[in-house]
Amino acid sequence: MQSVRSGLRKGKVEKDTYGRLSCSVCRESLTTQNDPDEIFSVRSCPECEKSWKVI
Repeated sequence: MQSVRSGLRKGKVEKDTYGRLSCSVCRESLTTQNDPDEIFSVRSCPECEKSWKVI
């Protein structure tokens, strides 16, 4: 699982003018899953099931 920052650099994740993240492949907004036992949260695409972590 890559970080959101590296996904933005590689063009796999896009950010709009309001700061919302979306998948560049299927153009869907990313959902957030926050596990209280982990330091990071996971942003995932509901269409293609790819995920990125946010620290």
